[in-house]
Amino acid sequence: MNHSMQPVEKQAAVSIAAIFSTRMLGLFMIFPVFVLFAQDEFQNVTGTQIGIAMGIYGLTQALLQIPYGMLSDKFGRKPLIVAGMLVFMLGSIICAMADSIEMMIVGRAIQGMGAVAAVLMASVADLVTEQFRLRAMAVVGITIGLSFTVSLVLGPLLNVWVGVRGIFWVTGLLAIGGILLVIYAVPKIENQSYQREAQTDTSQFMDVLRNGELLRLDMGVFILHAMLTAMFIAIPLMMRDEVGLAVIDHWHVYLPVMLLSFIFMVPFIIQAESKGRMKQVFVGAILTIALMQFAFVLLPVGFWWMSTVLLVFFTAFNLLEASLPSLVVKLSPPDQKGTASGVYSSSQFVGAALGGLAGGMCFQYYGIGGVFIFTGSLGLLWFMVAMGMKNPLPLSIASLPVEQVLTEQDAEQLQTALLVHEGIHEVAFNLKEARVFFKIDRKVVNELELQVYLTEVLKAHFNPES
Repeated sequence: MNHSMQPVEKQAAVSIAAIFSTRMLGLFMIFPVFVLFAQDEFQNVTGTQIGIAMGIYGLTQALLQIPYGMLSDKFGRKPLIVAGMLVFMLGSIICAMADSIEMMIVGRAIQGMGAVAAVLMASVADLVTEQFRLRAMAVVGITIGLSFTVSLVLGPLLNVWVGVRGIFWVTGLLAIGGILLVIYAVPKIENQSYQREAQTDTSQFMDVLRNGELLRLDMGVFILHAMLTAMFIAIPLMMRDEVGLAVIDHWHVYLPVMLLSFIFMVPFIIQAESKGRMKQVFVGAILTIALMQFAFVLLPVGFWWMSTVLLVFFTAFNLLEASLPSLVVKLSPPDQKGTASGVYSSSQFVGAALGGLAGGMCFQYYGIGGVFIFTGSLGLLWFMVAMGMKNPLPLSIASLPVEQVLTEQDAEQLQTALLVHEGIHEVAFNLKEARVFFKIDRKVVNELELQVYLTEVLKAHFNPES
């Protein structure tokens, strides 16, 4: 078995991660400064309108990511990614030129309509062999996390240099950069196919929505991003008005907080993934982010208190952001990972939209304290629901083609035989696609051993006398 990615696979992972980063920077650079800009720029703007403008991208993204994926199956990945980036650029230009909060909301909604995340993930699955797909997805995930960190630092700096309208123009340029990456850096997709592990199967929606463990995760990412969007209605105002930091100096808080939070979360990731303490670490992180919301209200306001509370919050936040997608893989049925991930992703985007709306309303009617009481209450609700989750096994998903024509009865018998092998925990056949999906412990069994064992079981089933 080849133990290293091919150059074209590395190129695919890096270039697609870079495209993700252009979108993430464009969406999030305004978070640390938008509430300050909107209050100064638009007359009689309300907190609710500010919250809608910040989060509305999530609603349109949630509505369109599955249609984009389906269209990419028909018209190709690259054309749909380019189309999505053009829509994203159009939304950025509208925001840059908006002369009212209503037009700003329209622009942000159009930014979200460039919903190419699912198509980008399907492109990774098309271009990277299954053996290295998790590694490529990890590169994308790390890039998204770093992009968010960079956006919190760049946002206040760019605000001083070019203003918020300038940030939106920069976002338009980033969209052009993303298009150039699609055309010139992403490898040609020779054998595009429907990728069950990366794309949504609408026929599986009800199965996924009836899965209690997955619903906990969907609710969790909904709350996590609702909290994040709502918080950034209040935090920039606190840093300016209560801590006394000029906007250009806000990065003095964000940069060390985000860098240290990535370092501090590593021991917890090790405890969760390597020591089998995922539930304890996960639930503890949820309680931590909830308590930090109340800390914003109850603790004395000052530079060091603000920095400390943000550091504790983002350490737990980054831990949850890293753990949630991993838990979706561990807890979803082996043949439903793509659909489970699609529902999870939509929950995240809807959470951002409703978090902006509810956070804005709380700020409008109850002030900054009302925002944090709302987000803290959400966190405590998530904590209570998460207490009922089971401690997941360290499993991942693999799939192999089946050359023989199988009946339902064959599949049932083969499933029983395959589960005997150590390291195989779940088996699901998709007869239409002639593939078998496994939930495996990669410390015990790898794809090569899996292929050999599958061949032996199939041979014994179809040629019992040999």
